[in-house]
Amino acid sequence: MQYLIDYIEAVYSLTADMAPYLLLGFLFAGILKVVVPPDLMSRYLGKSNTSSVINASLFGIPLPLCSCGVLPAGISLYKNGASKGSSVSFLISTPQTGVDSILVTWSMLGLPFAVLRPVVAFITGITGGLITNKIENNDTSTIKTKESVSSDSIGRKKTSGGIKEIFRYAFIEMVDDIAKWLVIGLLIAALITVIIPDNFFTDFHLTGISGMLLILVVSIPLYICATSSVPIAAVLLLKGLSPGALLVFLMAGPATNAATITVIGKNLGRKTLIAYMASLIIGSLVFGFFIDTFLPANWFLPLNLMSGDHQHELLPDWLVYFSTITLVIALLYSFLNNMKQKIKSFRSKNIIRNKSLMFEELEFGVEGMTCIKCKNKVENGIIELDGISSVVADNNNDTIKVYGTKLSPELIKKRVKELGYEFKGIIRS
Repeated sequence: MQYLIDYIEAVYSLTADMAPYLLLGFLFAGILKVVVPPDLMSRYLGKSNTSSVINASLFGIPLPLCSCGVLPAGISLYKNGASKGSSVSFLISTPQTGVDSILVTWSMLGLPFAVLRPVVAFITGITGGLITNKIENNDTSTIKTKESVSSDSIGRKKTSGGIKEIFRYAFIEMVDDIAKWLVIGLLIAALITVIIPDNFFTDFHLTGISGMLLILVVSIPLYICATSSVPIAAVLLLKGLSPGALLVFLMAGPATNAATITVIGKNLGRKTLIAYMASLIIGSLVFGFFIDTFLPANWFLPLNLMSGDHQHELLPDWLVYFSTITLVIALLYSFLNNMKQKIKSFRSKNIIRNKSLMFEELEFGVEGMTCIKCKNKVENGIIELDGISSVVADNNNDTIKVYGTKLSPELIKKRVKELGYEFKGIIRS
């Protein structure tokens, strides 16, 4: 029973510690989405040169996109004219950071880590992009015919809602994007807090290079977003993991997973995939070694999260409580909304089974759907079109089935591209 009480207290403490900064990060993300012109990226990422690679990394760092969400964005940039080097730079730098994760990192790991994360993401993104351009020999055949990059594919749909749109994106869409993995991250962090002894990594000599390699092997295939990795990292630091190994986790965890590796290899080629992975692996180990060897250890002293010894304890209690309650409400709303979508999808399938002969059925190929989130995004986006009664997307087979009356393939194609995915044409009618 005591373990359960300790676990609940740990979950609450971690949530309360990050809630004010996470909400502030969401707000910045909403402002970023509404204020920044939607075609800004497409004007600066098209060439296979150093400036395009640097621009891609700079653009990617503040975007609140995780390794799953960044995939359709990065691939869409490439398909619509960005060079391979620029695309790789964007794919490396973007998922490691984001305005929300930087603020949460500051609150739970301190200012040095909050500064190091975007700096390292920037450098590794540029390195990966330049290596890609080098191995591809600036092959002009890799540059696609330029079209206007869809705004949603880079996380910035042109909006006219002003303040309302900022808050809608910040506290509904952004929360929905990371809710599941944020909760998983908090639950895992709390579990580590309760069951793993203090100084675990030092007692078992899992420090230095050995600790970095262990964390690297574990992190590469797993999916974890930049924000939800922070509470886990904070607890690992408390348990004795070295700051360098912690940076490896904060880099490799958000930037890679099995789906990312597969999609990049398929769309950008094996050479580009090798450049992408090499930049992340070597970069994380080099920077991890640099931190452990050359930076002062007292920069990375663990915060005692369970006793309230926080760097930002000057925040008033009412603000912490309000932020925690607001975050919990937003998460609950997200989960309830997702449940509603599943029920809607279930009913749609029943409609399909019992559809009348008046319904048309078209099946299209759509690439870039890497997860359930992508599937739901495509289904919800297409069903808004006139005449469509039901949509069933299959992210495993890269197909969507559309049911309705007077279906327009051109309108469906346009909507798919607006959502940031690649339309491959009609498969079956």
